[in-house]
Amino acid sequence: MIFDYMNRKEWNKVKNFADKHETPFLVIDLEKIKKNYEKLQKFFPYAKQYYAVKANPGNEVIELLRDLGSNFDVASIFELDKVLDLGVSPDRISYGNTIKKSEHVKYAYNKGIRIFATDSESDLRNIAVVAPKSKVFFRILTESSETADWPLSRKFGCHPDMIIDLVILASRLGLEPYGISFHVGSQQHDIGAWDSAISKVKYIFNWLSEHEGIELKMINMGGGFPANYLSKTNTIDVYAREITRYLKEDFSEGLPEIILEPGRSMVGDSGVLVSEVVLISRKARTALVRWVYTDVGKFSGLIETLDESIKYPVYCEKKGETEEVIIAGPTCDSQDIMYENTSYQFPLNLAIGDRLYWLTTGAYTSSYSAIEFNGFPPLKTYFIK
Repeated sequence: MIFDYMNRKEWNKVKNFADKHETPFLVIDLEKIKKNYEKLQKFFPYAKQYYAVKANPGNEVIELLRDLGSNFDVASIFELDKVLDLGVSPDRISYGNTIKKSEHVKYAYNKGIRIFATDSESDLRNIAVVAPKSKVFFRILTESSETADWPLSRKFGCHPDMIIDLVILASRLGLEPYGISFHVGSQQHDIGAWDSAISKVKYIFNWLSEHEGIELKMINMGGGFPANYLSKTNTIDVYAREITRYLKEDFSEGLPEIILEPGRSMVGDSGVLVSEVVLISRKARTALVRWVYTDVGKFSGLIETLDESIKYPVYCEKKGETEEVIIAGPTCDSQDIMYENTSYQFPLNLAIGDRLYWLTTGAYTSSYSAIEFNGFPPLKTYFIK
């Protein structure tokens, strides 16, 4: 099972490092991130990459991608400061969060940021006041939540008709309406979701050009490309081939500037979260299912197991006859159960003190880890090459 997710050399590198450290902790293989970046460059040669810092904000990750030539998408002024402090120039950074305080927009503007995402009139007016003449891109709603493991619709974006109103308003406010953005949902299985979104974008481009003389210049396609979890997905080259075809069909006269915001697909496969079995129990004499409690849980990096949305591959070295288990975390919160309805099988000889290796955990684990919930410290993260 382990070699479905990494080769023997990669596993030996992680295992040799992990054996020297106390659990729980996350190991990030920087070489895998480099390979993921290069793959995206190869298969989307016409696109600019803006790494979504929220996926894994480790300094080592940002420095690696900085040196490879990546741009960066930040969701707060705190991420902004981190990226700037690591030597990234402001012209390589976009402020991609549509929900932001006016003073934070001003702060970013004063730091040199000149491109902002928006999806509401109030935010747009704030940008116009404190970040005059900035470029803005407008996020549309998508209808692809049912085919994404971690949906991002409803809270972000608005209807295309409202987007048109916002673009016109932005022009009148002295801003530069620059482009349209969308996000089809994180870990999106249906490549056709991009087709639908790109068609909406094309409609908006055409309408504004024909009726208002406004020429938009950019499409930000967000993220959504998959990492390698239990559920099967297509490889990134298949996504790229189909998405490129959709773009060329709708923009046959020539592509606008294309931006990608990879997060999960960039860093997910690079991580192995190493935990230890704290307790094994049954809830009744005749119970057919064991409870396996580990020293890592929802509040220490595994929040995306909420509703069992993201199903991480979990590996243990013990062999032998297996039995279905429920996997839960160490805290005193009854919600700290990772998998109860999804069938995970562990060997009957699994024992307290054995280690569990959570694969493909490089994205949204360290950045989601709570600080001192129940007194547990944040998840330790180590970076190896």
